[in-house]
Amino acid sequence: MSDDRILIAGGGIGGLATAMGLAQKGLPSIVLEKASRFGEIGAGIQLGPNAFHAFDYLGVGDTARGMAVYIDSLRLMDALSGDEITRIPLDGLFRERFGNPYAVVHRGELHGVFLDACTASELIELRTHSGVERYEQDGSSVTAILSSGEQVTGLALIGADGLWSNVRSQLAADGPPRVSGHTTYRSVIPTEDMPEDLRWNAATLWAGPKCHIVHYPLSGWKLFNLVVTYHNDADQPVAGKPVSHDEVRRGFEHVNPVARQIIDRGADWRLWVLCDREPITGWVDGRVALLGDAAHPMLQYFAQGACMAMEDAVCLSAEMELQSGDIETALQNYRKRRYLRTSKVQLMSREIGQHIYHPAGAHAALRNQIMSSKTEADWCDTIEWLYGSTGLEGNVC
Repeated sequence: MSDDRILIAGGGIGGLATAMGLAQKGLPSIVLEKASRFGEIGAGIQLGPNAFHAFDYLGVGDTARGMAVYIDSLRLMDALSGDEITRIPLDGLFRERFGNPYAVVHRGELHGVFLDACTASELIELRTHSGVERYEQDGSSVTAILSSGEQVTGLALIGADGLWSNVRSQLAADGPPRVSGHTTYRSVIPTEDMPEDLRWNAATLWAGPKCHIVHYPLSGWKLFNLVVTYHNDADQPVAGKPVSHDEVRRGFEHVNPVARQIIDRGADWRLWVLCDREPITGWVDGRVALLGDAAHPMLQYFAQGACMAMEDAVCLSAEMELQSGDIETALQNYRKRRYLRTSKVQLMSREIGQHIYHPAGAHAALRNQIMSSKTEADWCDTIEWLYGSTGLEGNVC
């Protein structure tokens, strides 16, 4: 007999946000997480105003606002000369235009906001050691077959199981992710270990030939997040591998000493080789749908991976309420409202990496000229399509 719950594969930010969105509509769900505990790997993430629109809709707005660090600007620096290229103020006109702030948070802390909210909800069941291997459906229900062999049945299955999604593997059958050739190294350090003259209340990008460095404060200014990326043509996916200082420095010997000292302050560096996928239109198979990185994995350059997953959760829960039990229509409408917007973010994330983060020579000089000529109002116009959305408007692009 079919259970009336919605099954959610994956207990990351996207999966938990989906459970919260459904709970806001009175819909029960069960989150099936393969790991032994709920948690997030990684460090800082950036949250545009669209993330705060989603927080409010999902019922965690006040809590999320309380743990965020509100930065004053986005700063783009030339990693070779050490000069500032442009600065985008995030107060005043920006907040007035988009109705919400721009902030940075620790990924684990953000995940904890959703985890606490899900734990407190009587409509959400959280299960560990429950990785979804595949699914079966009969037109009125979906059964998730777990790695243990156990079967769990519900009204629908949402595949929020990330870049290497088993649900996507069965639904889309499009093979492994695309390896970008870009290697990212991440570290989090105490604020007192950050060079004093670089303790800026900003999300700062030092852009250089085939490399970049990003830093910003976290956790109430107790920590600084460091992210450095080198386009070294890596051809195999790697996630979270510990690496030495010497390996991290190797791709940055050519950058300005002011920027390079950030790497010297890092500790316990870990490596990720960045991957994404080509956008697809087929997110839905009957009562099964993809969400977040399972649907539209993207490179980090737009800082929108978590934001897009939360927008997905908003849109999906709204459609489930609107269609009142017509699951297949709700999932198709969700797909139609989301796939063009997320495809644009996927593809533009690649282009930003090439044209803003990593150019050299005349290409970099052209970037500097174009970006330095924009006014605050120009920047707001440029990013209106991205930050002005709540996730409910459909394919805003």
